Amino acid sequence: MSKPRIYMVAAEPSGDLLAKEVVQKIRLDSPEAHISGIGGRELKSVGIDSPVDVSPLSILGFFEGIKAYGDVVRLADEAAVEIIKDTPDVVVLVDSWGFMLRVAQRVRAQAPDIRLVKLVGPQVWATRSGRAKTLASTVDHLLCIHDLEVPFYEPFGLKTTVIGNPAISRHVEGNGQRFREANGIPGDRQLVLVLPGSRPSEIKRVAPALVNAAQHLKRDNPELSLVFMPAENVSKYFKSSYSDVGDWALISDDAESRYDAMAAADLALACSGTVTTELAMQDTPMIVAYRTGWITWALARGLLYKKTHISLLNIVSDDQEIIPEFVQTRQKPELIASLAQQWLRDPKLLASQLARQRVALEKMKEGERDASEIAASVILEEAHLRRS
Repeated sequence: MSKPRIYMVAAEPSGDLLAKEVVQKIRLDSPEAHISGIGGRELKSVGIDSPVDVSPLSILGFFEGIKAYGDVVRLADEAAVEIIKDTPDVVVLVDSWGFMLRVAQRVRAQAPDIRLVKLVGPQVWATRSGRAKTLASTVDHLLCIHDLEVPFYEPFGLKTTVIGNPAISRHVEGNGQRFREANGIPGDRQLVLVLPGSRPSEIKRVAPALVNAAQHLKRDNPELSLVFMPAENVSKYFKSSYSDVGDWALISDDAESRYDAMAAADLALACSGTVTTELAMQDTPMIVAYRTGWITWALARGLLYKKTHISLLNIVSDDQEIIPEFVQTRQKPELIASLAQQWLRDPKLLASQLARQRVALEKMKEGERDASEIAASVILEEAHLRRS
């Protein structure tokens, strides 16, 4: 039998990283597999050159997606052409719901014998549960993160495998002392890490509140060390948008020291996202901020979103606020800074916050295995199904 042919598609940095990890596991299990793909820097780092530039897809929110609709359609068309030309057995569509749905529909219409696997499903448990039916009618297999997702797909007969949370699977223990020594930060000095986001829209809408909150903290405590660590893909945009931050804080774009910085911090101010799980795993107390466009927010609160909170650690804690969230109208620098200052002045409050986070994290860890390893085995099974 000829070697299995697999095509990975990733449109955003987090999906690109997960796609790379899965590729590495596939190559361990099946060295003869032929793997092509569309993605970014992470896939390129494992020898997969993308024939389509998907960088315009770093968008956020429903309304923002509408504004970028032309790019989404054009790139979905281009992606489908490249996929079909490669004649894969399986196409793996990683995260990025709107774009991947369109790619899947085009491939299914033009080459219905190709197996389609969705890696990370839409958050149907939080909003727009009707997407479960849409996905079930489009792909052959869903690799999802949480057990709570499965019941949404069972009525529609979609084969579903829970792989666990990739952020937990890829955990690396950070070395806080190494980060402090490398950046000249004394071990007894308090350090606040600011993680302003991974998308341009987050740098535009969330970063201002976090920057101003950090300024408040610095004015109240001049000895405080502040480190800003924007995601690598938006680092240049952050630096150009907030050119004065470097005058009173360290801006680090060293992705290799990301976990060390988390471990070194006494407290983190973070844009909501996967980073909150990463911070919890480094045992770093955190405060979360988030703001999206007002049309997106109105639609979500009025029609779509089912949960009170947005951070995963809060959602898995029966939708209780384990991590303080300053969202939309509450995303005010003075509120964020006030709470942060209370914690920094009282070690007991920081310890209490850590205890709450640890309990929430344990709920996420239950039953977790290596996400990329599980995903790789399912993808190879799907390839063999198509060839049998």
